[in-house]
Amino acid sequence: MSAEPMDAVVSVLGLSKQFPGVLALNDVSFEIKRNTVHCIVGENGAGKSTFIKILTGAMNRSEGEILLNGKSFDPRTIREAMSSGISVLYQELNVVDDLTVEENLTLGKERHRLGFLRRSGNLKGVEAILAGLDSSIRLNHRVGDLSVAQKQVVEIAKVVATEARVLIMDEPTAALSEEEVRRLFAIVARLKSDGMTIIYISHKLSEVFQIGDFVTVFRDGRMVGTQAVAEMSAVDLVRMMLGKVVVESYIPSKTDHGTRLLEVRGIANRKLKGVSFDLHKGEILGFYGLVGAGKTEVARVLYGIDEYEGEILIHGQRRKFARVQDAVVAGLSLVPEERRADGVFTKLSIRANIPMMRMGSVLQNGLINRVRERRLADGYMRKLSVAARDREQKVAFLSGGNQQKVVIAKCLNREGGILLMDEPTRGVDVGAKHEIHDIIRGLANEGKGIIVFSSELPEILHLCDRIVLMHEGSIRKILTNGDDVDSDRIMAVVAGGKE
Repeated sequence: MSAEPMDAVVSVLGLSKQFPGVLALNDVSFEIKRNTVHCIVGENGAGKSTFIKILTGAMNRSEGEILLNGKSFDPRTIREAMSSGISVLYQELNVVDDLTVEENLTLGKERHRLGFLRRSGNLKGVEAILAGLDSSIRLNHRVGDLSVAQKQVVEIAKVVATEARVLIMDEPTAALSEEEVRRLFAIVARLKSDGMTIIYISHKLSEVFQIGDFVTVFRDGRMVGTQAVAEMSAVDLVRMMLGKVVVESYIPSKTDHGTRLLEVRGIANRKLKGVSFDLHKGEILGFYGLVGAGKTEVARVLYGIDEYEGEILIHGQRRKFARVQDAVVAGLSLVPEERRADGVFTKLSIRANIPMMRMGSVLQNGLINRVRERRLADGYMRKLSVAARDREQKVAFLSGGNQQKVVIAKCLNREGGILLMDEPTRGVDVGAKHEIHDIIRGLANEGKGIIVFSSELPEILHLCDRIVLMHEGSIRKILTNGDDVDSDRIMAVVAGGKE
């Protein structure tokens, strides 16, 4: 084997991973240069996770070789990979909320005498690292009281303290506000300037262009290509990921402006201040605002979760939503932001999940009719193009986009006229996002009223017929979508500036 170029910290040579009946990685070869941010992108199921698991010792390869600093690297455990200088910052953070920052930083390395724990005397280095990343975090702070972004900083401090030279960041911004994302990117830049190599995995292609030096694209278990980010466009990147170009542009829905499905009048609570708006038949209405603006609180009121003052009218009749059941009976369904926690039963099959919001659709004489249940599942799987082995596949083993389609199927089976969608494409790849957008447009054209609550302005602009702009619990402006909609103007409004 020839020596590895000195500027490559990781070289991947003909890497393959075979599972029974599935070739998850197929002859993958590329290099990750030292002291860079190297992004890895691809649709769900493209092979990214398999590659990371092999690199970190969580999974064994079938064929091929990995070189780390020019030497053959074949970790058999995660601990072995960490001792070689490779660490991972997972989307689900590995911190203990009930412990202090200090206790988290020393977890597993505690000093003790005669069975009693003693305060570590070797915290000065870690404390200095922590202060350099975020000076507002103190060692005696309880981790459960920190924000998600601050918990990430604690994790990063642990990694830096171990003198890791390669940090893998897996969807690190999924739960962060825009300001927290900016602070995280500043930390990434600081780590790179200190000599660390970052392997950055994200579904948000805009992040690749913000912080990436190089990007490697995976598709169907193969490595499509590696390229310098500065030498490519967003269209180039999407084409590499999908093998085609997906053009997202606003397409007006067939809105029936004469039919109001929903009227909200002067809704107020501890967060909301006099919120009023209408939703028409066949309309996609978008809510947009910065974190804390109140859009999530609007969804919670409409679905009977939070108390409120004011009026809600369905088809012109006043209704009171004191609990979720009131909203469901009135014809509202919610696709929640946290689909795995709140939207599906991951241990159950697709067949068992879909009827959950209206079990009557599969009951006969009080018992589940398996023929009806199978027919219902098959119908929605065809309608929404759910990619799965069959209806019996457990939802836990579906991609994020297909899990979201199962949640949508559950809501559609309820047969209500109003669909609330909170962050409908969060954590799904660009191909699945395009499919979900098409599903939403199709449902609107069937006559359903849809409200999309999203933190992604491009999604709002591509999908929604009208856009509700919120700031500090109030509606600042309602715009009709079209060619004259200015994203800079929108950002100024939601930031509290003048219209």
